[in-house]
Amino acid sequence: MTDAPETTADASTETQTENESPFKPEIVFEDFARVDLRVAKILEAGDHPKADRLLKLTLDDGSGTPRQICAGIKGHYTPEELVGRSIVIVANLAPRQLRGEESRGMLLAGSDAAKGQEERTVVLLSPMSDLPPGSIVS
Repeated sequence: MTDAPETTADASTETQTENESPFKPEIVFEDFARVDLRVAKILEAGDHPKADRLLKLTLDDGSGTPRQICAGIKGHYTPEELVGRSIVIVANLAPRQLRGEESRGMLLAGSDAAKGQEERTVVLLSPMSDLPPGSIVS
């Protein structure tokens, strides 16, 4: 039995890190099917009182009760340009406290770079045609 030199093992580890996929691990359909994606309309938008990158949004999700979410999109959108827009949300995400404000869901957005990159474009996902709040996204 021969042992490979340490430098070979170190080089192999570096190569694996460089070649890792930017995609998340594969999931089964049943995992995806548990996610409840819905159309929501932004009723109000404003700065989060305790966070530099978060906006606080009040949404109509079709349930009859306004829903609040906090989203890290400040710097990409102003509150004024968000009000009245329809977006896609994850409706069954467990509520979380984000810097003292409850967030009951998550909006979906696309980006051309990972979080933390200075030069980054963020685009909210929205239906191409009008759909009422609460409409199912599949």
